Amino acid sequence: MRLLLVGYGKMGRMVGDLAPQYSCEVAGVVDPMSKAQTGALDDPRWKGTVDVAVDFTSPDAVVSNVTALAKQGINIVLGTTGWGAHEAELKKVVADAGVGIVAAPNFSTGVVLFELLVARAAGIFAAQPEFGAWVHEAHHAAKKDAPSGTALKLKNSMEAAGFNRPIDVSATRAGYIPGTHTIGFDGPSESITLTHTARDRGGFARGALSAARWVKGRTGWYTMQDVLGITSR
Repeated sequence: MRLLLVGYGKMGRMVGDLAPQYSCEVAGVVDPMSKAQTGALDDPRWKGTVDVAVDFTSPDAVVSNVTALAKQGINIVLGTTGWGAHEAELKKVVADAGVGIVAAPNFSTGVVLFELLVARAAGIFAAQPEFGAWVHEAHHAAKKDAPSGTALKLKNSMEAAGFNRPIDVSATRAGYIPGTHTIGFDGPSESITLTHTARDRGGFARGALSAARWVKGRTGWYTMQDVLGITSR
């Protein structure tokens, strides 16, 4: 299985390093800021030679990246966050091109399962009006979007589970933190917290590679819950 790495920062390099463990080969790198670049995004040689492109770039590049890849019939794993305002546009691009995409704010298996626990807890606490809720996330100083896409998705899941009171969301950007998300429920005399902590970026890269293997040959818009078989279509 041949991959195109779109973006060759820390995440892109880690995906490339771990690719052989998932029976994947890196066919090329697209990153104008890296000496590792082997071709432009619209290079015609990618068409028919690349199975899946893995995008870890920046929010402002997502629309053009997905459009260019979809036009070449290349399936996509989209790990970049901060593009939520363009979701409807991107879904149309993917549908019109007849390609497949796995788009997720976080590819960690633990985070996907954590979201299910959070939703369940929110449903339980929704019936206890004396409890308020909050979401806090912490990431490295170089992360551009705040709050994180994962934090916003957790908040949405809590609301979808029936928690209709305000949910305060806050973010920290400091140092080299890979990613920590904490959900809290606070009452008059007690607090309950649920926390997911990433020790390094390996979980994200491994999840992206699992998603790439899963989406090969598929068409449509998917999430990591689909990849893990948690939801049905």
